Amino acid sequence: MRLRMKSLPLLFALFWAGSGVAAATEYQVTIAGLKFSAPPAELHVGDVIVWRNDDIFRHTATARDKSFDIDLPPKSEDRMTISRAGAVDFYCRFHPAMTGTLDVRP
Repeated sequence: MRLRMKSLPLLFALFWAGSGVAAATEYQVTIAGLKFSAPPAELHVGDVIVWRNDDIFRHTATARDKSFDIDLPPKSEDRMTISRAGAVDFYCRFHPAMTGTLDVRP
């Protein structure tokens, strides 16, 4: 059986869907009122977190293990792709009482 070039995208889509590989999901963690919103409970390696600062103050999302440090001026956002599994505690360098934990699964 000979395949035509037009068939390749369909074959790739069928392979991808049946391969058990999950597509990355995008989540948002918002900062407002000097607090982080609750991080999503179902994070996986490859997912994307959009850190959004809705406050009037500059904040950071800084991992205690130094795996990420997102600087967020007022009314801004930044993105990061999760690269490894495990629990990662984070905080704001400017407001250390602001804390949270990402629980990332493989």
